[in-house]
Amino acid sequence: MNIIAILLPLALLLGATGLAAFLWCMRSGQFADLEGASWRVLRDDDMVEPHPDGQP
Repeated sequence: MNIIAILLPLALLLGATGLAAFLWCMRSGQFADLEGASWRVLRDDDMVEPHPDGQP
């Protein structure tokens, strides 16, 4: 029975920590662009884009 007195507050503390981390991520914009990373993986960075002036 004593183990419940330890595990229950520990579980509540871990749950509250996870919720706080999730809310912090939502407020800081971590989930703002969910598709951007997948498109960046497919983009070829080795290709040189032409300069807007036409100069190398």
